Amino acid sequence: MEAAGIRRLKVNRAQTGRPRRNELNTGARREAAEQAPPQVQSKLSDGGVEAVTPHQRLEFSIPDLPQRTFAQLKKGHIAWEGGLDLHGYTLDEARVELESFINDAIAARARCVLVVHGKARGYRGSGADYPVIKSHVNGWLKNWSRVLAFCSANEVDGGTGALYVLLRTRADASS
Repeated sequence: MEAAGIRRLKVNRAQTGRPRRNELNTGARREAAEQAPPQVQSKLSDGGVEAVTPHQRLEFSIPDLPQRTFAQLKKGHIAWEGGLDLHGYTLDEARVELESFINDAIAARARCVLVVHGKARGYRGSGADYPVIKSHVNGWLKNWSRVLAFCSANEVDGGTGALYVLLRTRADASS
């Protein structure tokens, strides 16, 4: 295969464009967060999450989204312009990162982004027997007015461990 100009990939992961979090700063960040005054409450709720299975395909679209646009999203025909990998985050950290990332993407007028939530059951001793981050991301995105649609990604971009998220880019849309 080498002679034909073909070489085996060393890494089979999507490059999301955002660096993974630095584990060395975790203790310092936790200490700073505990000492910081309470901030404005997140718009994303944790209540009443619908548990999903690791290999379940997720789909959502607002009622007035053209079916053709949603079909293009599901086929991966709309190029994603940025990505976020939530592997290794706690639920609270994932919520903050997702909210920040989506707000940044909207400010940059990105139409489609990739969110990698993973498929692992529970997280760091949560005891949950379902993919906690995946389930919560599913609920959070459905409640976000600037999210037009989302669906599980194609295998090359993470399959059922990632989502293509279509964002409202019109400036007159409400947040």
